[in-house]
Amino acid sequence: MRASLLFLALFVGSSLALDCQVIDGRLKQIDVSNGQVFGVNSEDSIFTRYGNNWVQLPGALKHVTVGPAGVWGVNKNNLIYKLVGGGWEQVQGQLKQIDAGGNQFVAGVNMLDNIYCLNRDPTVTTIGGAASIPWNLLPGALKYYSCGPYSCWGVNAADQIYVMKGVTPDSCMGSKAWQQIPGALSMIEVSTDGRVYGVNSAGNVYRRDGVSVDNPAGTDWTDLTICVKSKHVSYDLGVLWVISKEDNILACR
Repeated sequence: MRASLLFLALFVGSSLALDCQVIDGRLKQIDVSNGQVFGVNSEDSIFTRYGNNWVQLPGALKHVTVGPAGVWGVNKNNLIYKLVGGGWEQVQGQLKQIDAGGNQFVAGVNMLDNIYCLNRDPTVTTIGGAASIPWNLLPGALKYYSCGPYSCWGVNAADQIYVMKGVTPDSCMGSKAWQQIPGALSMIEVSTDGRVYGVNSAGNVYRRDGVSVDNPAGTDWTDLTICVKSKHVSYDLGVLWVISKEDNILACR
């Protein structure tokens, strides 16, 4: 029991109650960046937010992402797509989860929890098609991976948390050395400005504090009190977007 209490103390530095507004609609996953909001529902339909309304996009994806690298997604067959000129173009490779939050590079994990990233030049210039894409394979295994401007964060099958430092647009693999972070999360997201948020298996939401260019690993966790049990989060422009376990959508500040 003492060891468990010590672990909890290491994981939770403080708590903070957020003020949340329920947003119309239902989604199973959401991603936000630079004022853009994209999400997919339980039927793999794709939506984006314009003002106070959801607009459905053509196609079907199980996971969608938006960031400096553009809008990307993967479908139920783990095929990769990029939004080009208003339409989805298939990109070579297979991933089960993808993230466009890096500085014009993308990253993700495949069905075997192998970790990949794509440097800036091929990320920006690819318009889909059969051309070979130079995906970089990182060491280790993760079930979820998300990148920001100077670091990438991931969680593995055991919900252990890791950070990769030193990532750049032309060297998305970074230092290739993982630093384990105390705590346990089932998913984690890095925002365009480098902030880190995650959700644990119980549906509780956490924020990593002290994250900066000089200290990408941060210092401790804050437990964010939200009125629902959550399964997915994404942060942008002062708003934490939350998807509840029942697929309800909340915007929290």
